[in-house]
Formats: sequence, C-alpha cells, structure tokens
Amino acid sequence: MVVIVLGVVLGAWALQQQASLPHALPLTLAWCVLLALNVGARWYLRRHGLWISKYPRLITASKRGYWFVIAVLFGFTWASVLATYRLADALPSAWEQKNITLIGVVASLPEYTEHGQRFVFDVEQVLTPQAQVPKHISLSIYPPYPSRTATTKSVESTPQASVGARWQWTVRLKRPHGVINPHGFDFEAWALSERIRATGAVRLKSDMRKLSTRVNHPRYWVDYARAKVASRITDVLADKPYAGVIRALVIGDDSQISRADWDVYMRTGTNHLMSISGLHITMLSGLIFALTYWLWRRYTRLLLRLPARKAAAVAGMIAALLYAALAGFSIPTQRTLYMLMTVTVMLWLDRPINMPKMLAIALLVVVVMDPWAVNAAGFWLSFGAVAVIAYAMGGRIGRPHWLIEAVKVQWVVTLGLLPLLVAMFGQFSLISPIANAFAIPVISFLVVPAAILGSLLPIDLSLQLSHAILSVTMAGLNWLSAMPLATWQQAAPSIWTLLLAMFGVIWWLLPRGVPMRWLGTVCMLPLFSPHANGLHAGDLRVTVLDVGQGLSVFVQTAQHTMLYDAGTRYDAQSDAGMRIVIPFLRAEGVGKLSGVALSHDDLDHSGGIASVVGQVPTAWLLSSLSPQASLLQQPPFDTWPQQKKITCHAGQHWQWDQVRFEVLYPTIEQLQNITHKDNDKSCVIKITSRYGAVLLTGDIERGAESALIESAAERLNSDVLIVPHHGSKTSSTPAFIEAVGAQHVVMTNGYLNRFGHPKPVIEQRYLNHDAHIYRSDHDGAVQFAFQANQPMTVTPWRKVFPRYWHDRYP
Repeated sequence: MVVIVLGVVLGAWALQQQASLPHALPLTLAWCVLLALNVGARWYLRRHGLWISKYPRLITASKRGYWFVIAVLFGFTWASVLATYRLADALPSAWEQKNITLIGVVASLPEYTEHGQRFVFDVEQVLTPQAQVPKHISLSIYPPYPSRTATTKSVESTPQASVGARWQWTVRLKRPHGVINPHGFDFEAWALSERIRATGAVRLKSDMRKLSTRVNHPRYWVDYARAKVASRITDVLADKPYAGVIRALVIGDDSQISRADWDVYMRTGTNHLMSISGLHITMLSGLIFALTYWLWRRYTRLLLRLPARKAAAVAGMIAALLYAALAGFSIPTQRTLYMLMTVTVMLWLDRPINMPKMLAIALLVVVVMDPWAVNAAGFWLSFGAVAVIAYAMGGRIGRPHWLIEAVKVQWVVTLGLLPLLVAMFGQFSLISPIANAFAIPVISFLVVPAAILGSLLPIDLSLQLSHAILSVTMAGLNWLSAMPLATWQQAAPSIWTLLLAMFGVIWWLLPRGVPMRWLGTVCMLPLFSPHANGLHAGDLRVTVLDVGQGLSVFVQTAQHTMLYDAGTRYDAQSDAGMRIVIPFLRAEGVGKLSGVALSHDDLDHSGGIASVVGQVPTAWLLSSLSPQASLLQQPPFDTWPQQKKITCHAGQHWQWDQVRFEVLYPTIEQLQNITHKDNDKSCVIKITSRYGAVLLTGDIERGAESALIESAAERLNSDVLIVPHHGSKTSSTPAFIEAVGAQHVVMTNGYLNRFGHPKPVIEQRYLNHDAHIYRSDHDGAVQFAFQANQPMTVTPWRKVFPRYWHDRYP
C-alpha cells in the first residue's frame, strides 16, 4: 500500500511541475497502453507461464512495478482533472480593472493591516451585465487617502467586513498575479490552492449595501464561532504583547503576530508551535484521550458498555475535530485529522496500529482531496517528521524511559528534517533541540489548554494565565535567539547533495549495531559544502529582482556583491527586503554584502533597505540621501559610523575583480540644488565588465537624462539598461535611449499598477531602437550573465520556469 500511495503523490507532484496542463488524448493513450499491458501479460502467463512461475520474486516485483506506474498515472490524471476545473473558474482579462457590482458573502475572518482589511468573498450574484467573476475571490477595503475630499464622514462610513455578512458592492478585480523570483514564494500557486481566482478592492464611492448581517448557512457556522472566539481573546488580552500568539494558537490566525516575534521563532526553530499545527492537535487529543481513559476506568458500568480505550479514542477524536474547526480546517490540521481518524478506526476494529499504513492513508487522502498540497513546504515537513519518527523509533527492542524517548524523538526529528529545512529555507536553527525541549511541553500542555478553556468559557483568568505562561516561555526563547550562533545559514543545495543527504539521514538513523552507520554522516557533508558562484575575474552577473512596483538589483562579481535598491515597504510588519531580497540572498549563499547602493529616498526603492542591512552584514551604503535624511537616523543606520554612509556623486569609481563601477550622476551641485526633485537626484551607476555593461538609473527623469547626455554621453553606452522610472512618460527621452543604445532593457513595474507603468509610448520608443524589452510583471526576475567564452545569457524567470497556473505574456 505504501508504494501505491507514494506513486499517487509522485504523480500529483509531477503535474505541479508542468508548464501547461496535458491534453486528454495523451492521458487516454497512456491508460490504454497500461490496460493493454495488463491484458497482454495475463494472456502470456496463461499460454507460457510455466517458466516464469519458477521466479516468484520476479512476478511480485513486476506486479508492484505495474501498480506503481498505475498509481503515478492516477495521481497525475486526477491532479490534472481538478486543475482543469479550477482554472476554468477564472476572471477574463477583459474584465480586469473594470467596475463590477456583486452580491456575496464574506467567507473568512477579515485580516486587518495599517492599510485596511482583507478577506475572502463568496460571489453569489453578478449584477453587472455580461461580467464573469469567479466564485471565490479575495477583496480588500482601503479607507480613503487623507485629502480634501476625504471627510470624517467618509472615513467613518468605510464598511467593516464581518464573516457571514452579505454585501452588495462594486469592485475592481485582477487575475491572481504575484512576483516570480529565484527561490521565491509563488503567490499564484498559493492562490490556486486556496481557490482564490481573483483579487481586488471595493470601490468606496460606489453604492454599498449590507443585505444581511449573518447568513444562516452551514458553510459559515465554523467561522461564526471563530469570530466570537477571536473577539473574546481581543477583549481579554487587548493590551498584552502576545495576544496575537494566543489568537494563533486558538483559532489559527497568525496575522497579528509581530515580525520581531516571528524572527525569534525562526531563529529558535519553534515557529511550528506558534499557530495551530498537527503537533498541537495531537497533543490535545492525547490529553483528552488520557483523561477520558482514566475517568472511564473508574466506573464499572461504563466499562461493561464500552472498553475504556474505545471511549477515549472517540473523545480524543472529537477534541481534535473541534480544535481543527477552530483553525478553520486548515491544510496542516486536516493532515493530522486524517491520521487520528485512522487511529480511531483501528482502535475500534481492534486492529494493531501500523504507523506506515496510518501515514500512507493520511497522505493519500490529503493528496486526493488537495493535489496542490505538494507545493507547500508544510506538507513535506509534517509528513516527513512523522515518517522519520516511525522509521527511527518503530520496531525497536525494549522500551526506554519516557524522558529518554522524548529526547530521542526530538533529536530524530531535528536530524531527519535537516536536509529539507536547508533546501526549503536555506537555514536551520542550531538551538532548536534545546528550545523545543522546553517549549513543546509548555505550549502544548499548559498554554494551549488554558487558552482554549478561557476562549470557550467565560473564564478570563484562564486566558490571562495562558498569556503569563507564554510570556515566561518567550523570555527564554528571546534569550536563546540572541545567541550569536543560533542559526546556520547557507546557499540552497543542489539536487544531488540534497538526495545524498537524505540517504545519509536514512542510513544514520538505522538501529545501533548496523555496520558502517558513519557513512550517513559522510553522505551529509556535501550538503554543507561552500557555495561557488561560478564566476571568475572579469565575469559579471546581474539579477533584476521582481519586487512589483519598485526596484531591486543584485550585482555579483567573482568575490564581491552589491545590492542596488531593495523594493517597497508594504506595511509596518513587511517589506520587499524581508519577503523577497533576503530569501534570495540566503539561497544564493550571500553571507555579507560588499556594498549597498540606494538610488534615492522614494519608498518603492528604499522601503526594504533597512530590513536587508539589518539582516545581512554590509560594508557601506552609497546613496543620494542627505546625512539628515530620516532613513539614516533609524535602525540599523543610526548606529553606523559616518564613514560607512557615503554620499553618491559623479566621479566616484571602484573596481572589483576586474569589473569597473562608476557613478555618472548626480554631481555635487545637482545634489545640493533644492529645486531638483528626488527622482532627479537618483544615483546612476554604470557597471562595466570585459564582456558587457549595465546601466542602473533609478528614477531619473528628462532633466537628469539631459544632464547625463551633456556630461557623460561617451560613457552611457551599455548592453543592458534598467529603464528609468519604471517606463514613465517623464523619462526615456529619444536622445537618452539613443545615447545608451542598449540591446536589452528591463522595466520594473507592478502588475496593472495604478500609475499605468510602463507607458505604451515609452515601450514603443525602445522597440523603435530594436531593443529587447523585459517587464518584471510579464517576465518576473531577469538575470544577465556576462562570462568568458560565451555570449551574454538572459534568464527571464517567469518564462524559463513556467507553471500551468501562470498567465502567459508575449
């Protein structure tokens, strides 16, 4: 059975790697071939089966191989069918950014940010004639911008979404579209798995009407309960620092956990504890099981009616079901539920609990119900943890002391998941075993039960006690997190080192007495080998990251690295530096930056810079900002010596590994000119290698372009140009385009951004000069490599690594 389930998982995973969904004809032919093989094999065995009957192992292996292939094809076909139906429920491109009036129901707890609120909306009726809207969309409500037209009355009239409320409002929608970067998060894959087929915002100036405060439908009953529990937690713990963590532990909503706390959890390897997970459900179910078992055995009449073990199994299952409901039946909780259901059924049927079979059943149910689960890191980590425990702890002779067994389980999970953690996140916590040793029992047996009790019953003291215990736990985690060697970070490993390390873990976890277990350690060593960037003196690699409406460029020579801008800030807790740039740098094995250049102070260029410099050691900052700029007075720059904060001006130059860097603009006089806009003070840098040149321009406009042509016309010529100001009409004059003469130009802009960048007239200007245009919203991140003995290579990430859920662009 295990082999069959693995085949189904492999088939579903293979489908998720496809650039397009397969046609029905090849799949039908594949099934016909397998059927013909089956019929042919049976016919042959009847006629000529005497000789092969002497080889029973060959027959068994052939059957297993055949059924494995069947399972792979089933997983692939089933995932393809579900994907076809889900993709069919799409927003037509013609209706993007158009006013559409809808009636529907708020289908999730609203998530509040400093910019407004976001929630899932079930569409019941489309009132706009001929408009086509998916049934499941994500909407945001933004309050009016402070202006002369935004009165106090208009701000107060901003609707407050509540789960289960039926509304009529006018919206503007987009197809799901996210940034695409090397080693980055794929929002479009996540949206598909969550059935979100469009995103958009409510038009506040439209006619909004609340048609019903609460729709009485079973689909929303669970969320009604979750909303009440969330409200109670907020009322009791409103001013407490870890109220967001309690909320996450009780209802699975981690949106209110601060970024600083998440960093602590990641560094200590306890992030899996700070929201409802399979561990919490299992622990709570086990606690209720033990309590019911103990009480049931005290009453003879109850024992005569039903064995204590069966009664306890039902009670534990009910507790798990209720707790999973509080989490909104998220994917991680569903996996645990399926495993616990299997255990309950086995106990009721008086069957021995077979861990591999139990895991296989849960795995099969999850993948059949949700083939997109294989795209989630949590899928592999949660099932991987259980599989490693079953492999390392099952079938051993003797029963050690419970404390020794608990320590061994923690050690086994830490070691067993290490290759996956390195591959998925580029880091793992060195102090995780210590942190989890005290955090798991405290959170699972004290914090969670007290929090649930205080949330479901009017016992404020229970919630307050839960928070107090959590605060003490956090003090310990903060202390551990502050240790200098709390985490190990490295580049994303190659596939062969990952597979070798996984084999090494399997070999190392064999029982004591198996010869040559030390080979497991040897197999794991290549996983931690230093990362070589493949560049030599004179080589240059430039990656224009996809940060939406903003800019971030990573420059790499043989021994040095530089970051030019770091994208925008989304809110107080999140920015492009944190979400996009830092994960990219870690996966590339960049432990420190030789320098950071900041073109100017606009938020879409500088918003993520503090996060990057705060996490990645940086030698210096080159910028056009004045020394008194607010950004330079904030962490981490406020503690920097002045010599590390360099003002960018024309004439500066340096050389790294035979690659020349030269600042072309602005001059000191232009920096000091108070009539110049910030855009026209952007730091313009030309990078010249033996094999090609790149021009970084920030947001310069016509005036700066004219000044550049006047002062540095002979030095502007480049192979690659980062188009000024995202393709705005205020930049890219014909004279500047001709002076640069770039063969490849990159326009960094967000999908259907409110500025309308890039402007069609600007795109046409570059096309008139025979330039190849790359757009971040169409191509994702774009990487240019200048190396010896080969022409310049260009890698547009969205087109080189497509997936069937990605939209296609010319």
